[in-house]
Amino acid sequence: MALIVQKYGGSSVGSIDRIRNVASRIKKLRDEGNQVVAVVSAMGGVTDKLIGMANELNESPPERELDVLLSSGEQQSIALVCMALNDMGVEAVSATGRQAGIRTVGSHTRGRIDEIDPTIVQGYLAEGKVVIVAGFQGVTHDGLIHTLGRGGSDLSAIAVAASLNADVCQILTDVDGVYTCDPRVVKDARKLPEISYDEMLEMASSGSKVMQSRSVEFAKKYGVVFEVCSSLNDNPGTLVTEEHPAMEAVVIRGVSIERSQARVTITEIPDKPGNSAKILGCLADAEINIDMIVSNIASNGMARHSFTMHTNDLGRAQAALKPVLGELSSEAQIETEAGLAKLSTVGIGMRSHSGVAAKMFQALGSAGINIGMISTSEIKISVTVEETNIEDAARVVHEAFDLDKKPEA
Repeated sequence: MALIVQKYGGSSVGSIDRIRNVASRIKKLRDEGNQVVAVVSAMGGVTDKLIGMANELNESPPERELDVLLSSGEQQSIALVCMALNDMGVEAVSATGRQAGIRTVGSHTRGRIDEIDPTIVQGYLAEGKVVIVAGFQGVTHDGLIHTLGRGGSDLSAIAVAASLNADVCQILTDVDGVYTCDPRVVKDARKLPEISYDEMLEMASSGSKVMQSRSVEFAKKYGVVFEVCSSLNDNPGTLVTEEHPAMEAVVIRGVSIERSQARVTITEIPDKPGNSAKILGCLADAEINIDMIVSNIASNGMARHSFTMHTNDLGRAQAALKPVLGELSSEAQIETEAGLAKLSTVGIGMRSHSGVAAKMFQALGSAGINIGMISTSEIKISVTVEETNIEDAARVVHEAFDLDKKPEA
């Protein structure tokens, strides 16, 4: 008997028919003699509908009340899935984030999992029941409902699997694995049979919508091997696991894109210790995530800092930075540029192969695509390009590294 944790996203439970399909899949696993815990998202569109109603009543709804409101979407789903399972003769019970022992810390609507007490879930499993857990939510140590932000249900599933020491964790969604690039952009993109935590983490942080990066970070930290696969078929998915030596033979694992990027540049910054901390500190206080950072010193001895963020954060960033400018210099100025996108190539094989950046830049240059900022890590190279060019950029880089072809064994 195996203990299997599954996660079903909003599209997988987006209608009564799809809920029945999910229940049938769970029943099949249970009939095979497995213990099953399923973490479920709100039905597709429900969360957006709830946010829309909140905004109609209040342009800036209190985040504490948003957490109470949004957590109801998952509670609706878990009850419906349990009803479908019981109708099929499978004894199933639902568990909210609180009942599943998910304790959280941090700000409302952006909670972080601090610990999980699996006692209640383990008790239900010992009674032979299937447990359906509400994803995307937990409870603070003083009893307040917390939602986990984007990708929260994936994080819930990984964390529950870790707490239960599950044999298998499956992230079931409307895609059947991780591809070398978004198949909607690159038609000959190829599904990967496996990928390392680090590669998946870099692809997630670079715009791949399959998984959120913090879910992958949690899985790596606790050694949770998981599979990304489809809830609509039984095809093998992509296994996300520890790195092994054979993976280095593949130089580039995939290409990811992230749209709606903006660049902020602050000029005429005195080259003094602590100024960078002031700039980045005010953005951190405003809970604005920045990505690529480039800093240099001009011939006049003044520094220039550039960094990227999501376009939606641009206005808040400008407001947060404005009071800091006077502390930096009377001549310090902010320049902004929207309409950008980020293109990234990822692969642990970069560690042992040279010339990757040159090949990438040559492919983009030959296609007449200009690059802006450049950022690198040990296994990733990212550049900014005009958003109107991002799909062409992805295609030429994908082709340059022969990602449509299966690597030789």
